Amino acid sequence: MPDRVASGAVADVPRLRTLAADGARLIGRFVRAHPISFAIAVFGSFNFAAAIVVSALVVGRITDDVIVPVLDGGEPIDGRLRGAVVALALIALWKAIGIVIRRSGATWMQGRTQADLRTRLIEHLLGLELSWIRRQSTGDLLAVSDSDAGQSTYVLGPFPFASGAFMLLLGSIVIVVLIDPILGVVTAIGLIAKVVVDVSGAWRTFARFEDVQVRRGETSAVAHESIDGALTVKALGREDHEVQRFAGVSLRLRDELIEVARRFTLYDAVQDALPPLTTVAVLVVGAARIDVGVMTAGDLATIAYLLSLIAFPLRLIGFVLWEVSGSLAAYRRVEQVLQVEDSVRYGSLTGAEASDAAGLRSEGAIQFGFDDDVVLTDIDIDIHPGETVAVVGPTGSGKSTLVTLFARLWDPTAGAIRLDDRDLRDFARSALAGEVAFVGQDVFLFDDTVHGNIAFGVDPSDSEVVAAAKLAAAHDFILDLPEGYATRLGERGTSLSGGQRQRIALARALVRHPRLLILDDATSAVDPSIETSILLRLKESAIPSTVVLVAYRRSSISLADRVVYLEDGKVLGQGTHDDLMQSVPGYARLIRAYEEDAAEREVAP
Repeated sequence: MPDRVASGAVADVPRLRTLAADGARLIGRFVRAHPISFAIAVFGSFNFAAAIVVSALVVGRITDDVIVPVLDGGEPIDGRLRGAVVALALIALWKAIGIVIRRSGATWMQGRTQADLRTRLIEHLLGLELSWIRRQSTGDLLAVSDSDAGQSTYVLGPFPFASGAFMLLLGSIVIVVLIDPILGVVTAIGLIAKVVVDVSGAWRTFARFEDVQVRRGETSAVAHESIDGALTVKALGREDHEVQRFAGVSLRLRDELIEVARRFTLYDAVQDALPPLTTVAVLVVGAARIDVGVMTAGDLATIAYLLSLIAFPLRLIGFVLWEVSGSLAAYRRVEQVLQVEDSVRYGSLTGAEASDAAGLRSEGAIQFGFDDDVVLTDIDIDIHPGETVAVVGPTGSGKSTLVTLFARLWDPTAGAIRLDDRDLRDFARSALAGEVAFVGQDVFLFDDTVHGNIAFGVDPSDSEVVAAAKLAAAHDFILDLPEGYATRLGERGTSLSGGQRQRIALARALVRHPRLLILDDATSAVDPSIETSILLRLKESAIPSTVVLVAYRRSSISLADRVVYLEDGKVLGQGTHDDLMQSVPGYARLIRAYEEDAAEREVAP
C-alpha cells in the first residue's frame, strides 16, 4: 500500500474480461453479505419481467380476439372489452407489486451494504498504527470513507432490476422466435447490438471513472485543509491563495467529469437509437410476414408491444455495466485502505485488579523510528509506582515520541515497554486504556456537552465528573459557562480557550482513575500558577497514579520526583532537578534558557 491512498489511475484501459471478472466478484461479495434482501429484490424483478411478457401476450390476444374482429369484421364488442380491461388491470397490478418488492429489497440491500462498508473502513482505520494514519491525507481518507464507500455500492441499485431484465431479454427472444423465426433473428440482432454497445461503453469509460475518484479525493483533501486551517489561512491573509488552490483541483475534477459525461452521452445516444430502429425493422418485416399469411396481426402486436416495454428494462443491463465501472473504480480505493496491514497487534491481558499506582520500565534498550529515521535509541528507564517523572529536553529530542510509546500509541521498533512487568503489547484491545491515560498538547474535544466530553467512553457519576474537573482546575470556569456542565462545546471545542480545552481533556483522563497518567505538555496553554496548582493537586490526590509529564517550566519540573533528560533521541541524564543542574551541562543550559525566556515575557509590554 503506498503512503498516498489516492494513487494515479492505471495507464492502460483494463481488458473487458478483467473488468467483468472483478465486477462479478465485487457484486458477489456484496450479495453474500445480504443474500435475503438480494433474493427479495430479484424476486420482485422477475415478477416484473414476467408481467411484461404476459402483458405482451395478452395484448396480442386482445388484438386478434377483440380489436381486429370489431374494427375489421364489424363484430359487436359485447362483453369482450370488459374482459380485456380486467386482464390488463390485473397485469398492471402484478407489475406494480413487482416494482415495489424489487425497489424495497434493492434499496435496503444498498443502504445496509454502504453502512457495513463504512463501518468496516472506520474499524480498520482505528485499528491501524498511528504512524501510517499520520502519513495520509485526512481529506483523502474522508473521501474514501464517504464518497468511495458510497460509489462502491451504486451497482447494487440497478443490478436486481437488470437480473430480471436479462431474463426478460431471453424470454422475449424465445417468444419472438416461437412466433416467427425470421423476426426472432431481427429482434435478437437489435437487442444484442444494444448490449454490445453498453459493454463497450462501460469498458472504455472504466479508466476515467478511476480518475474521477482520485480527483474527488484530492478535492476533499484540499477542502479539508482549507476549512480545518481556516484560522491560519485568515491570519496569514492567504484566503485568495486557498481559493485558487481549491479552484485548481475542482477544475481538474470538472474536466474528468466532463470527459466521463462526454463518453457516456456518446454511447447513450447510440443506445437510444437502437430500440426504435429494431422496432421499425420488426414492423417492416412483420408486415411482410402478415401479407404472406405466416403470422397474424396479433402476433405482430405482441412483438411490437413487447419491444416497446423492454426498451427501458434493457437499459438497466447497460446501466449495471456502467455502474460496475464506477463502483469498481471506487472500491479499489476502498480496498487499498482495507488491505493495509499496519494493524496494532493485541494480546489477551485484560488489566490489573490492583488499585495502586503502576510501575513502568523499558526493557532491552528500546528504540523507535519512522522508516529509516531513528528517533529514539538505547532508552533505558525505570519508573517506580507512584513516582512523578518529568521528561525534559530541547525541541526535537524525542520527548513526545517517548511518552506516546509509554501509552502504546506507537510500538518500539526494538525492545519492550512493561507496565508492572507486563509487556504493553500483551494487553487486549482497549484494556490498556483502563490503566493508562494520555493527554497531549493538541487536545480534541467532541461536539458534545462538557459533561459528555469528560465522561467520554466511561459511565461516571455526576460527582465523579465534578471531582475530576476540580482536580484539573476546570470546575470554576465550567460553572461560568451558559449551561454549566450541560453546555455544548461545538466541534473541537472552539468556543473555549486553549487552556480551558486542555483542562477539560485532563479531567477526561482523571475521571478514569488511571494507574499511569501521561501528560505530553498537556498544560502548556495554562497559566503557570494554574499549572503548578494542578500538578500539586495531582500529587496530593487520592488517585493512585504514576505521573509522567513532558515539562518546560521550572515550576513544573521542580515538582517531579525525578527528571529524565533527553537529547538527540538519547537519555543523557536521570535524577533530581538539582542533581542534573550540577551534572548535565545541556540540561542546565536548557533550564536557564527557559527561565530567561519566561523573564523576558514577564517584562514585555
